[in-house]
Amino acid sequence: MNAPFRHSLPLLDNDVLRTFVAIAETGNFSTAAEAVLRTPSAVSMQIKKLEEQLRTTLFLRDARSVSLTQHGEMLLSYARRMIALSNEAVSRFVMPELSGVVRLGAADDIAERLLPTILRDFGATFPGIMVDVTVDMSSNLRRRMEEQRLDLALINCAMRPSPTEGEVVFRENLVWAGAKCGTAHLRDPLPISIWEDGCIWRHEAVTRLEAVKRPYRIAYLSANTMAQRAAVVSDLAIAPFPRSYLGEDMVVLGPKEGLPELIAFDIRLVTAPNLSVPGKAVAESIREAYGEMQRAAA
Repeated sequence: MNAPFRHSLPLLDNDVLRTFVAIAETGNFSTAAEAVLRTPSAVSMQIKKLEEQLRTTLFLRDARSVSLTQHGEMLLSYARRMIALSNEAVSRFVMPELSGVVRLGAADDIAERLLPTILRDFGATFPGIMVDVTVDMSSNLRRRMEEQRLDLALINCAMRPSPTEGEVVFRENLVWAGAKCGTAHLRDPLPISIWEDGCIWRHEAVTRLEAVKRPYRIAYLSANTMAQRAAVVSDLAIAPFPRSYLGEDMVVLGPKEGLPELIAFDIRLVTAPNLSVPGKAVAESIREAYGEMQRAAA
């Protein structure tokens, strides 16, 4: 029998695996280093030792980013499962009382862009808590909170007039989004893609266009942000979007293109008066996630 089979296999370090996963998810060593609270040099050293331990190359590096090799993709699946299992085991002893169902509401754009990451990280830390998510317009989520059908909700709020509900967890600008190298903004009347009545983005977009007397037509009407994005990227319409929602296939349009500037808006976390301990854990996880976003945007 060959020598490698006569010796015990090396054990993988969960801290190193967390670093590996962070790099795989961010595509950048420096960004991953911030996420795991280590220096870039320490992160590079961890990955070098991991590759030596496994006798393979895990990342393909270039000047701007890194990507996984085939072996790296294989390890990523194992790493996520090992970290999740470790968190589950620890939580059974350290936080055994944190279990139950938490009813969370979120606006569509928040649910699409941010909740997957927030819930994945939360589930790894608190595997005993099930989060039941309701996706709806902010106005409907407010009503569900009043009817006590939700424990907490993430809603979009205009800054004028100043709202008093909940707490601000993030603030960003609303902008006109158009396709990169597109021409939709040159058409007359202007084709716009917006949401249903009750959406603050719809109200802001229509109000501003009417104020500057810019003719427009509603080309696409949907409460689903994926459909809105498809209309914009296809250059069939422009739409009011949060600045952070724009990808490389979109551009910001403004006064130079004859469009009025739009408002900033708040993302607010609204919680039930007697929020349970599991609910408070969800709320704190949301605050931490948005806090990281705020620091990254600074």
